This record gives sequence, structure tokens and C-alpha cells, in this order.
Amino acid sequence: DALVLGIAGAVFVVGTGIGVSLATSSPDAPPTEAACEIKKIQRGEKLSSNLVTVNVLNASERAGLANRVKINLERNGFLGGVTGNYDGQVRVSNVTILTSDTTDPQVKLLSAQFKGEVKTANADVETETGVTVLVGQKYRGIKKNAKKQVKAGRQVSVCVPALNLD
Repeated sequence: DALVLGIAGAVFVVGTGIGVSLATSSPDAPPTEAACEIKKIQRGEKLSSNLVTVNVLNASERAGLANRVKINLERNGFLGGVTGNYDGQVRVSNVTILTSDTTDPQVKLLSAQFKGEVKTANADVETETGVTVLVGQKYRGIKKNAKKQVKAGRQVSVCVPALNLD
């Protein structure tokens, strides 16, 4: 009996020591991975919606509008980026795409998704990787059967999420 109690006591002490050590240790740093892979679409090639990341910012007073628009764009094959509220100075009625390059094939493909007039403006807020869209109070919706690809008029680089197949 004394031998069993001695072994049990030793197991308890060792187990407690290991448990305390694990509980107080810092976690392993996550492996650093590229968030995306840069893919080049050459002039004349097709740029499809599944290569374009879209961030949607709500410039209206309609709660949840940015999220609904992002979901609808994802249904058309676009990669969903960030959503949030727009706090910049650009006046937005229906849809405005933040870009300094109106010839960007990503902008052309994205602008073809929306009903009504789509404007462009230079970004006046920090934008994420991808294309940023502002939706306004008079947002009219997404076209049914909007095109899902466009012929690139020039070379464009897109950031495609990296797949980790480990």
C-alpha cells in the first residue's frame, strides 16, 4: 500500500509540474506564411472574378449594407475582403470604386456588377489589398447575370490567397 501511494504521489507531483509548465509557457509563434500569391494576368487574357478580392465599405446609413453587398459579390465569384463603415470625404450616391487607375481590369470587371451609375474616386482612406467599393444611400443592387470575367486590356497583378496544403 505504501508503495502504491508513493508512486501515485510521485505521478501527482510530476504531473502538476508539467501542467504548471504548460500553463505558464508562451505559445509557439504561428508559422509566417504569405497571405497571398501574386498572379500576373497578361494583356488579352481573361481576368475572372475568382481572382479579384473586394473590400466593401458602407457609405450609407443602412445597417449591414456592406456585408450584404460583399456576400452578393462572393456569389458572383469574387473573393471577399474586409467590410466596414466608410469615414472618408468622397460623396457616394450608388457605388464608387476607390482607385487611381480607371483602366485597371479589376475595376472594369467590378463596375460591371452593379446596377446604376458606378463612379470612381481616389482613395481617401486606408485600403486593404484588393479593390475597395463604397456603397451609398441610393445603392441599387447587383445585376442579374453580371459578367464574371473580362479581357484584360493590359497586364495586371492580383493577390490570390495562398493555399497551405500541409
